[in-house]
Amino acid sequence: MANIKSAKKRILVNQTKADRNKAIKSGVKTAIKKVSAAVEAGDKAAAGSALLAATSAIDKAASKGVYHKNTASRKISRLSKAVNQMA
Repeated sequence: MANIKSAKKRILVNQTKADRNKAIKSGVKTAIKKVSAAVEAGDKAAAGSALLAATSAIDKAASKGVYHKNTASRKISRLSKAVNQMA
């Protein structure tokens, strides 16, 4: 355990940031699952609205530094491709 005051503070700050990042990543995963479920069900309208919400969540996560911009772009691209390939 840290003995220096600044080190103790860093531990607390890092834990706070890790919790925040975990919550954001969890939200993104949930949004992605909603898109995937709509695609599996074949509901194009639901998939489109879920895609819009997921894109927003992923972009927000990337802007906060939770995801790298290329990772966010890749996730959005894969989701869009899945929705666009629906019959």
